[in-house]
Amino acid sequence: MFNLNDKAALVTGATGGIGDAITRTLHELGAKVVISGTRGERLEALASDLGENCYVAAANLLEDGAADRLVATAVEAAGGVDILVNNAGLTRDNLAMRMKDDEWQRVIDVNLSASFRLSRAVLRGMMKARWGRIVTITSVVGSTGNPGQANYAASKAGLTGMSKALAQEVASRGVTVNCIAPGFIETPMTAVLTDDQKTSMLERIPTGRLGSPKERYCF
Repeated sequence: MFNLNDKAALVTGATGGIGDAITRTLHELGAKVVISGTRGERLEALASDLGENCYVAAANLLEDGAADRLVATAVEAAGGVDILVNNAGLTRDNLAMRMKDDEWQRVIDVNLSASFRLSRAVLRGMMKARWGRIVTITSVVGSTGNPGQANYAASKAGLTGMSKALAQEVASRGVTVNCIAPGFIETPMTAVLTDDQKTSMLERIPTGRLGSPKERYCF
C-alpha cells in the first residue's frame, strides 16, 4: 500500500462517521492530519486517540472568512496542505413547499460554498508545488434526489459540477480534483431518519443494508 509520509491533509467534518474514518485512514498512511469541525471536544478526543501528527483546528464554516482562516491555520500547524478533504456537511430537511429560506441557505453555504472557498484557498500552494489532491464528499442523493432534501440534493449536485470544473482548470499543474458519492451510510446524520424513511431507503439498496464508514475497499 502507498504511503503519505511526506504529505499534510486537511479534513473538514472530521468528527462525523465518514470524516472520522477518512482521518484515521490518512493518519494510518503516514500523513500529518489537520482535523476540523464545530465540536471541539470530539476533535480533541480524536486527536488524543491518534496522537502524533494530528492537529485540531475547530472552525464554523458559516462564519465570514472561516475557510481562509482554516487553511492558514492548517498550513501553520502541518507545514502546508497537500490534500484537502471537503467532508463537512449538514442537513435541514423539509418539504420544498415548507422549506424556509434559512434552511435552504445554511445547507448551501456549508455543503457547497464552503467547499469552494476551501478549495480556492489551497489551490495556490498546490499549484506552486505542482502536486495536490482535492477530494470532496458528495452523495448519491445529488444524482437521485430525495423527498424533503431539495437543499441537500442541490448542494451535493453542485459539488459534482464544481469538482469537474476545477479539475479541468488545475490538472496540468499536477493537482487532481475528484468527488466521491457515498450511498446511505450509518452515521449520526442517517441515525435521525424515521423508520419509514429508512425502510424506503433500504428498498433501493441491493444489499438491503446501510454502508459503514469503515468499509474502505470493495472486492
